[in-house]
Amino acid sequence: MDSKEQFPVEKTDEEWRARLTAEQYRVLRRHGTERAGTSAFNDEHREGVFRCAGCGQPLYESQAKFESGTGWPSFLQPIAGAVATREDHAHLMKRTEVHCSRCGGHLGHVFPDGPKPTGLRYCMNGAALKFEPKRKS
Repeated sequence: MDSKEQFPVEKTDEEWRARLTAEQYRVLRRHGTERAGTSAFNDEHREGVFRCAGCGQPLYESQAKFESGTGWPSFLQPIAGAVATREDHAHLMKRTEVHCSRCGGHLGHVFPDGPKPTGLRYCMNGAALKFEPKRKS
């Protein structure tokens, strides 16, 4: 995490460790990546909203989810203003990292190989997400 960046939700490292599971902490706060195919959200097909596991901000509507075949939950686009991006040069690659605009938690990466209409694939770590099913009226 770039210590110069500030977000509406700021917590100490100790507070994040207490709030998150070990895997959520590793992904959200240490830019980790879960193993492909391990997220239960790969098979999540109900209507609802995917939220940041760190701060609860709504990130993706279920209608934006698609089956990318990559082993990670993938989305066409985020909810407006929910995420921000920065260049990521880790692992000797140039990628675009996606993080929560509210708490700065690392969510995954975005790639220009998604389906129409956006042509983007927001490839997210399931450990960085929580799912809230749509309530029946």
